[in-house]
Amino acid sequence: MRGVKPHAVALLFRAVALAEAGSWLLLLGGMFVKYVGDSERGVQMFGPVHGGVFVVYLVVTAVAWRVLRWDSRTTFLALVASVPPLATMWFDRWATRTGALPVPEPTPAS
Repeated sequence: MRGVKPHAVALLFRAVALAEAGSWLLLLGGMFVKYVGDSERGVQMFGPVHGGVFVVYLVVTAVAWRVLRWDSRTTFLALVASVPPLATMWFDRWATRTGALPVPEPTPAS
């Protein structure tokens, strides 16, 4: 994975983590409608969306592991965070705070 910039991987990881959390919310909303409103349309629409974003999150986590040189603990936490709703956002904050996920450099104002 030569030539891949760590900041670009971190930015991609953050975007996919946010999308994974958002797709969880959509799926949870669809499940609510299914059990309260008696319509499976939300689950039929948002289930595949969440599944696709989930798989992309796993792939991006593997890329981040290689490019950002995450240890096994960090990688394990990133993978586990993909299961509970909104846990990817918690992982993003934790990884940023611990330095595992680099923060983009601010661009100077002209």
